[in-house]
Amino acid sequence: MFFSKMESLGNDFMVVDMTFKKYHFSTNEIVHLSNRNYGVGFDQLLLIEKSKLNNIDFFYRIFNANGEEVEQCGNGVRCFCFFLYKKKIIKKRIISVMTSKIKMICKILDNFEILVNMGKPNFIPKKIPFLANEEKKIYSLKIFEEKVYFSVVSIGNPHCVLIVNEIDTYNVKKIGSILEKHNLFPNKVNVGFFQILSRNKIILRVYERGVGETKSCGSGACAAVAVGIIRGLLDSKVSVILEGGVIKIFWKGLGHSLFMSGPANHVYDGLIYL
Repeated sequence: MFFSKMESLGNDFMVVDMTFKKYHFSTNEIVHLSNRNYGVGFDQLLLIEKSKLNNIDFFYRIFNANGEEVEQCGNGVRCFCFFLYKKKIIKKRIISVMTSKIKMICKILDNFEILVNMGKPNFIPKKIPFLANEEKKIYSLKIFEEKVYFSVVSIGNPHCVLIVNEIDTYNVKKIGSILEKHNLFPNKVNVGFFQILSRNKIILRVYERGVGETKSCGSGACAAVAVGIIRGLLDSKVSVILEGGVIKIFWKGLGHSLFMSGPANHVYDGLIYL
């Protein structure tokens, strides 16, 4: 099986073109392939599939390193579209793609960064899903005798977002692993932690469900900015600093689509026997 290794800001992917060849990856195969010592090594596996809809160029599926299929990946969609363009699978620079849940429009810019219309952020608990009696901007939980305050939002996938004072010293792994699997989130959740530097700049760390902390997370950057704007703490254009680099987010607020802009890179092509 031929594949390509792609990355965006340190968030890495194994991309497989399934438009002419069908193969069912088992959970064990995905876990083995994601292993950085014995496999290809990746945060997510991206599978390209033919579209059955006239207004959609391609479908694609996303699997986390633990083998679980997920609905969305912001860095992944940029890598996915850059792969299509680089491999000349598609020649146009505006590409419509769809996962199991959402549709996105991607534009490859002149500097080869990819601008993505991520759709409208959703704060309704049952749409995330999050078990709550009413919609609020801020929720709280007691963890290890300490009250933790957070917001929830869907960017096509579920996110729990915390604002912290010192991002470098915050225990992202400990709190992230607890919230990721908390019973208030029926489908588990991605957990973002961000520190505000100004109304146009934040630092973000993300504990991704099924993966752990990653060097960057595109949908996590979208979620953090959406929460910051809805809480009146950020402006409509925000640079999000992650360990792997910077993502730019643009959002005018409720009722508007959110846009994400960032790089995508092809690392190498490979052949593997399964």
